[in-house]
Amino acid sequence: MINKYSENKYVLLEKRLMTIVSFVVCLLSADGLYAQSVEATIDSIEIIIGEQAHLTLSVTAKDNADVIFPSFQHQQMITPGVEVLDMQQANPRPLDNGMTCFSRTYSLTSFDDTLYYLPPLTVKVDGKEIKSKSLALKVVGMEVDTTRVDKFFGPKDVQDNPFLWMEWGAIFWLSVVMLLLLAVSYYLYIRLRDNKPIIARIKIVKRLLPHQKAMKEINEIKAEGLAGKDNSTKEYYTKLTDTLRKYIEERYGFSAMEMTSSEIIDRLTSSEDKTALDELRQLFQTADLVKFAKYSTLINENDMNLVNAIGFINQTKLENQPTEEIVKPQLTEEEKRSEKTRSILKTSICVIILVCAIMLGYIVYSVCQLM
Repeated sequence: MINKYSENKYVLLEKRLMTIVSFVVCLLSADGLYAQSVEATIDSIEIIIGEQAHLTLSVTAKDNADVIFPSFQHQQMITPGVEVLDMQQANPRPLDNGMTCFSRTYSLTSFDDTLYYLPPLTVKVDGKEIKSKSLALKVVGMEVDTTRVDKFFGPKDVQDNPFLWMEWGAIFWLSVVMLLLLAVSYYLYIRLRDNKPIIARIKIVKRLLPHQKAMKEINEIKAEGLAGKDNSTKEYYTKLTDTLRKYIEERYGFSAMEMTSSEIIDRLTSSEDKTALDELRQLFQTADLVKFAKYSTLINENDMNLVNAIGFINQTKLENQPTEEIVKPQLTEEEKRSEKTRSILKTSICVIILVCAIMLGYIVYSVCQLM
């Protein structure tokens, strides 16, 4: 009974081993199926000398397979007498069950009329070398009538391309327009050159401050000596008060020349010292009496009024003022029109030159393309 049990155990173990071996063989067979399909085809088995035939290698493999086709250099012989001119890789074409068709086309030619044997080509698929089937290519020559040699002509010389007006017409007319624009720009330049520019020079004028001008006039009054002459008292006070009025007008900014003495004093009441105003009021009152009431003054009185005028100026002067003034000349209407015309001429010349430069660049480029 023990022997029978042992025998059944060995039989069961043997069956399991056979099942495992069969499964492994199936896997190995399935893994090798994708690399067995390599096909070589040629579109024409007979060509004339110099014509081309196209040999196509197709490999059916898995989608992720590493397929390496045979490679040839330009004009390399695939077999003695048959040259490879070109190779073109086609896009992979998906198939069913996770398979893909890979292909490459070789352009062949030959210059000897004979029947050629094209050997099998080797393709590597995931490192495995697989050969295609062999093919044949027949190259036939051209029949030549050697009895009529006089009908054969040698090669022609290099011929120049014929002149086509359609190709050069646009360049010609564009050149004419460019020359006309250059002529216009030269004419505008002549106009611009003849029309002299208007130079508006800015002047910097040095001016005296109000107190400086007043003191200058007072010194001139003193130099004339009018205070000591009986018949010149009116003229003396007229010049002295006019000098003070001009000073007050420039210093305080109101029209003192057109105001009466009392109006000037009232206007200055809120801004100046009372003592200085009393002296100024006394001076104006004396001047009014001399000019309008023929009042006679003493020499000491004239000198005192002169000193009071100088004291008022020194008490009220402003020294930290600019002594230079920028004077901009005013252009006339004709000068303004002339300046505007020059600006238009300059702009027009610049625009024309820019357009001509662009046209010249296009002309040169077009000529280079046609040469």
